[in-house]
Amino acid sequence: MIYLRLIVESFRFAWQALWSNLLRTILSLLGVTIGIFAIISVFTLVDSLERNVRSSMSFIGDRVLYVEKWPWSFGGEYPWWKYFKRPQPNVHEFRLLDRNLTNDAGTAIFASRDRNVFKHRNNSYKDAGLIGVTYDYNKVTEIPVAEGRYFVPQEVDAARNVIIIGDEVASSLYPGQSAIGQQLKVGGQKFTVIGVMEKQGESLFGMPNFDQMGVVPYATFSKMFATGPNGIGSTLAIKGREDDPGLQELEYELRGMMRNIRGLKPRDEDSFAINRPEMATQAVTGFFEVVGLAGWVIGGFAILVGGFGIANIMFVSVKERTNIIGIQKSLGAKNYFILFQFLFESVFLSVIGGGIGILLVFLLTLIPQDMMKVSLSAGNIILGLGVSAVIGMLSGIIPAVLASNLDPVIAIRSK
Repeated sequence: MIYLRLIVESFRFAWQALWSNLLRTILSLLGVTIGIFAIISVFTLVDSLERNVRSSMSFIGDRVLYVEKWPWSFGGEYPWWKYFKRPQPNVHEFRLLDRNLTNDAGTAIFASRDRNVFKHRNNSYKDAGLIGVTYDYNKVTEIPVAEGRYFVPQEVDAARNVIIIGDEVASSLYPGQSAIGQQLKVGGQKFTVIGVMEKQGESLFGMPNFDQMGVVPYATFSKMFATGPNGIGSTLAIKGREDDPGLQELEYELRGMMRNIRGLKPRDEDSFAINRPEMATQAVTGFFEVVGLAGWVIGGFAILVGGFGIANIMFVSVKERTNIIGIQKSLGAKNYFILFQFLFESVFLSVIGGGIGILLVFLLTLIPQDMMKVSLSAGNIILGLGVSAVIGMLSGIIPAVLASNLDPVIAIRSK
């Protein structure tokens, strides 16, 4: 009860002191408000941007290894001449891997082509992506079918002309009606729509998503477009098992099997690349870490100025209330009560400034955005309030200690 009364009493003193000098309080708040606004706004944008980038990259799957001709690269010189003569992954290799791999949870081969035109009567959709996949592709990468169904094995094996289309394609070709069972033409071939995928929304930086795509059986795709050494390159996709978190066992088995299939000698370099989605996500994470550090630097200077402002107002407050401190001590107030009273006032002032900064960030997130959804997370709110409290404590500790150590007789005599 004593500590509860101490907190209530300190809160009352702090509120009275801040309210009685409202203009001075507002000016002191500005530094912390601007600093917290700068830091939390940058972090909010970074978190939202990273979330949208990762969502846009979700089509590459999770816990998947990709066997391709070209290795992925993010920055630096790319020695393309080393990989130019490598063979493309093919159906024969896919079938051998599908039959013999033991550490996989699904194996698929797929190929894609950009800038296709989908037509239905007088309606057309240009620049659509078309992907040819084998049956287990939905085990490797989720294909979120909202209406209709996924392929059945017979349709894939028999190279039937069936297609699953994205939400944007469906709404453009079949406005106001269901696309299931409808016909469309791609590359002069007629297809029957068996499924429509969930709407994913506009992709950040123009990255592909299923809204603008169509998915057909791989054999059907191969009939329409040349694949292989002189055609469109294919990719082998292998999903890892849950009990192989690092995919190390799968990668060792996959590399050994691919080298054996291609007849490579022990000293020969790999004639293929095993790419991981983590390579892309690590590059994205590294970029956002740099941006986040920049946010700390920018906001840190503003918070530093705000901290000095709060320290200054607390020194002034101690000077103005020296007589009151002497009276409190003469009536039996302990040193820790005076210390806590001024320290609480400093933290309270800083947290108010930080709260206003967070409120401004929240108001900015309410502005509609077409490219990406910006939202203020609970973690960033806690971070902002926590930093504010720490700044308030550091700024007020010296004035509070000075106030608590005042001699009551000298303090009462001061004017």
